[in-house]
Amino acid sequence: MQTTQYVTEIIKELNRTADLLTNEEAEKLVDHVLKSKKIFVAGAGRSGFMAKSFAMRMMHMGLDTYVVGESVTPNLEEDDILIIGSGSGETKSLISMAEKAKNLGATVALVTIFPESTIGKIADISIKLPAKSKTETDSEFNTIQPMGSLFEQTLLLFFDAIILRVMEKKGLNSETMFGRHANLE
Repeated sequence: MQTTQYVTEIIKELNRTADLLTNEEAEKLVDHVLKSKKIFVAGAGRSGFMAKSFAMRMMHMGLDTYVVGESVTPNLEEDDILIIGSGSGETKSLISMAEKAKNLGATVALVTIFPESTIGKIADISIKLPAKSKTETDSEFNTIQPMGSLFEQTLLLFFDAIILRVMEKKGLNSETMFGRHANLE
């Protein structure tokens, strides 16, 4: 297969995955993002990169957003939300974060392949992204891509869709957001 044919196949996989998403939990996440005092995001590996890009766009919208683990991240409090991106929902460090956030009275949201996972059981909001996990050998969501790529790409697109919905509800557009874009680059 040629490189550009792989791109076409990846897009087909993403379309299949997008068609299986449900709206109810996504809207619940949008509502919690809008009403939270501070928004914290977390994820490990490539899922963490997707979470960081999500935090960046929320900052562009003027929301008080932080990436867990960065040196400038403040304390999490009761009126805050922790949004975790984790394919398995079983990453030990993320389980600890979810438990601590829950004990502090914050809302915990998980975007995952497995809403019934350990973090899913802790979370107030669990959103299922239908994709193949890194370790599954047989899945209804087969992919030509390695490891968790389909989940990670779907996670990025899902987070971008959340951004668009929040922008819509806040009456924002790209032009209004550019005023918060980095200018020391």
